[in-house]
Amino acid sequence: MTVATAKQMAASGNLANFDTPGYKTKEVTFDETLAGQLMPANSTYPTHKGGRATAEPGIVMRENADLPERRDGNNVQIDREMLVMSGAAGDFAAAQTALAAKFRLVRYAINEGR
Repeated sequence: MTVATAKQMAASGNLANFDTPGYKTKEVTFDETLAGQLMPANSTYPTHKGGRATAEPGIVMRENADLPERRDGNNVQIDREMLVMSGAAGDFAAAQTALAAKFRLVRYAINEGR
């Protein structure tokens, strides 16, 4: 759920900077985020690919330089960002449904034990 939220925040930040000259699209990458989540809490995750840690520990955002740039140097694409936001919303909803199911199972186990 945290990764989906970080993806939505990155996409909304990209959309907010659509008209900012020289702005580069930022994205949360799965492999770097997974590696950041697996690292111990007291260690620092190396951001060797141009990534930077967000306020959330283990979440790494990096600039995406692979996208074509406009004349002003900005590479934000509205359609791509809207697609990322929709996908992140779907991921969040799926995680929320799975979490609710786990809580229902725990609640059922507790109530049946009485």
